[in-house]
Amino acid sequence: MHAAPGGSAPRPMPRPEWLKVRVQQGENFIELRDLMRERGLHTVCEEAACPNIYECWEAREATFLLCGDLCTRRCGFCDIKTAKPAPLDAAEPAKIAEAVSLMGLKFAVITGVARDDLPDGGSDHWASTIAAVRSARPECGIEVLIPDFKGRKEGPRASLERVIDARPDVLAHNLETVRRLHPAIRPGFGYEASLQLLRWAKELKTDQVTKSNLIVGMGEREDEVYGAMRDLREAGCDVLTIGQYLQPSVAWHLPVDRWVHPDEFARFKARGENELGFAWVESGPLVRSSYHAGRQYRSAAARLLASA
Repeated sequence: MHAAPGGSAPRPMPRPEWLKVRVQQGENFIELRDLMRERGLHTVCEEAACPNIYECWEAREATFLLCGDLCTRRCGFCDIKTAKPAPLDAAEPAKIAEAVSLMGLKFAVITGVARDDLPDGGSDHWASTIAAVRSARPECGIEVLIPDFKGRKEGPRASLERVIDARPDVLAHNLETVRRLHPAIRPGFGYEASLQLLRWAKELKTDQVTKSNLIVGMGEREDEVYGAMRDLREAGCDVLTIGQYLQPSVAWHLPVDRWVHPDEFARFKARGENELGFAWVESGPLVRSSYHAGRQYRSAAARLLASA
């Protein structure tokens, strides 16, 4: 799946015109950028060089990484390093809450690495972070993009319940790819296990807004994407994001199989919302799971309330 270091890797395909980003640095973006530098704070937006940072920061939305920056698993598309992580930083929840407050965020997305080394998969740390952000900035919406919590001792449902009890506005867990490719691309995760996590979320809190993400351009067929979308909707997923895979490195990551045309992304959105019944589908070449997160939540929450 990965080329050996120093080995000959295929030359990346040139990116099409629709993947080029216009840099637009508005007042909010400049203010938040300067604040981050002054305070030595970090967001996933900057560290992952997200193409949507200008738009999201202008809307006062940002994404933070929890539980350190080393993951206990390796996925073929992901740029996060795999290694034995350091112990959790007990001050991390307070640091993230401080950043959210200082940035004056309207919506914060908290994502994190898999921590299979911990008894509870890190779920208590997640719950503490949600509580800290709620206390520091009550008006800020919170989305948590969680791993599957395969802790050493505690089962994933118990860990999930702890996080949901902390009252995030959105509970997200990413499926990422279609059933056929899942074992090769996400060997540490399970396709059915990810769907089950989303089902449990609805069982534990029926009005919990749930969300997932699919990455395209890794070898899947269009009909397989629709199959994964159906599986997610049947699991109770309310919001779905779909975006183009961009290869982080030539040597260590999957090559791009194809550049998915914007028209295909438009079909995903139309079918997902009109036929499958998702409350919101954000689908486009540069879409990432946290893109327009606040708007997605407001739309999904209103739809769930109307159907209650």
